[in-house]
Amino acid sequence: MAHKYNLGIIGNCSYLAYIDTDANVQWMCMPGFDNSFLFGGLIAKEKGGCFRINPSHEYKSSQYYLPNTNILCTEFESGEGRFRVIDLAPRFFQYERYFRPLMLIRKIEWLSGAPHIKVECEPRGDYGTIIPEQYSASNHIRYMNIGGPVRLTTDIPLVYITEKKSFLLNKNYYLVLTYGEPLEAPLADTAERFLSLTQNYWQKWIKSSYLPDIFQEQVVRSALTLKLHQYEDTGGFIAAGTTSLPESPGSGRNWDYRFCWLRDSYYTLQAFNMIGHFDELEKYFEFIQNILSRDSGKIQPLYSITGENNLEEKILPLSGYLNNTPVRIGNAAYHQLQNDVYGQVLLTMLPLIFDKRLIIYDKTQRDYKSIISRLLELIENTLEQPDAGIWEFRNTQQQNCYTLLFHWAGAQAAKKFAATIQENSMIQKADTIIKKAASMLEQCYDPVDKVYTQAIGSTNIDASTLKLLTMQYLHPEDPKAKFHLEAIERKLKSSNGLLYRYRHADDFGNPSSTFLICSFWYAEALTYMGKLDEACQTVETILKYSNHLGLLSEDVSEDGSQWGNFPQTYSHVGMINIAFRISRKLNKPDFML
Repeated sequence: MAHKYNLGIIGNCSYLAYIDTDANVQWMCMPGFDNSFLFGGLIAKEKGGCFRINPSHEYKSSQYYLPNTNILCTEFESGEGRFRVIDLAPRFFQYERYFRPLMLIRKIEWLSGAPHIKVECEPRGDYGTIIPEQYSASNHIRYMNIGGPVRLTTDIPLVYITEKKSFLLNKNYYLVLTYGEPLEAPLADTAERFLSLTQNYWQKWIKSSYLPDIFQEQVVRSALTLKLHQYEDTGGFIAAGTTSLPESPGSGRNWDYRFCWLRDSYYTLQAFNMIGHFDELEKYFEFIQNILSRDSGKIQPLYSITGENNLEEKILPLSGYLNNTPVRIGNAAYHQLQNDVYGQVLLTMLPLIFDKRLIIYDKTQRDYKSIISRLLELIENTLEQPDAGIWEFRNTQQQNCYTLLFHWAGAQAAKKFAATIQENSMIQKADTIIKKAASMLEQCYDPVDKVYTQAIGSTNIDASTLKLLTMQYLHPEDPKAKFHLEAIERKLKSSNGLLYRYRHADDFGNPSSTFLICSFWYAEALTYMGKLDEACQTVETILKYSNHLGLLSEDVSEDGSQWGNFPQTYSHVGMINIAFRISRKLNKPDFML
């Protein structure tokens, strides 16, 4: 049987929580996305603690979101009766700002019969090394010495929780777990009010979103998921909220993705632009601008959610997801040269400058000129420099085709800006880079196999070169585009219709799982080439490998199993962007899938 992540995700742009179909909080880090977990059973079975709500007898469960929200419901049925657990992270607008506390609300809603249930709450500190002291008061339990004030406020008799006793459920109960500021208000009334306000917030957010003519349900879930991964304090987007979920079993490819990759900004902001949400665009630009203004030299490929540049990688003595080790925190890729980032950031800035709907700090063209000039200079200085590339090879540096493409595209973006302000010297520099980058890209071309290879002098085939089509380096009527796409299909397409990043051995051996964003890029390339039926079929194939809630992983093995960090923002960004790309090509409102 294919392995799927039986997890739903909730959050409020301050924290994330992962809850399984047994209503157990398997992963929740506080106070920030990249801090230690309070509940970490996902990667630390013995040391991760738990926050579980279960029937005391054999049961069946199902899980779903309240429509168009990030409010998760886990429904249970046993021989004794039925109930559901409603989980939410409060988020709504009040007092001219968004209320998004470090607070998890769990409503136990009685549905029928007389079920007996058990509630366990055992948080942990410092990645499982600290078991907190517990102190019970009249209606709450305090958990001490785990990094911050943690308190569980509830109307369930506390002894049932502290002694893990089962009890009869014949009415609704509430549990509110807080980090920092505790709940000092009526429990049930506050929980119900926050539930209602949070539901209204998410449904209005979706109501104000643009949707394509096709794949609307999937775009809605992808948009809601993507939104949860923006850390509102700074505007940064993390790649995923998890660490060390393996790309495939036993592969050792277990990485911490709780950081902000600037490369992703181009695709992420493209998705938010598609759905028409500009607050997120402006906040992310603020995050990027802070980094550009501070780091005078090269720009790192990734930063923390607060813009920190030291992301030291460590291995923890934890059991790992399904016993897959190592468990890593931090990510050594921050040391690497990944020179495509300069072009990616330039492309990210372009719509922010030219879109008349956006006013970012009322900045002048002179302010933008200094940033764009600097990025263009960084492209010029690194144009011929080998780098680790998009896939972050740890022991290989080469002149990567993908990097060269974004040198070319970034210079195109700078030239467009320079033309609007009649900055001739910048235009000339951009033109020189464009010609040089194009010349180097052609050195990646293999005339025998009629394909652009991964790097100059390499024979390896790489799915990231599909962007040569969708970034319009190759014209759809150019025979090179047709033959390149056919070679990618022939070399990288798996038996289940998905694409590998590449098939050759890297630092960890040969990849044994496909990479979902590459499959979305493939669908985009098919669309670009006018093969709309094949593009739609490819998207339908990808969607077979989502979990029960429509959430997408990073990787999928050939048996259909989900692997890699989860849910992966790259994958959900891919879903949004391909849906709009196909929809615009079709331009038929009655064409629904």
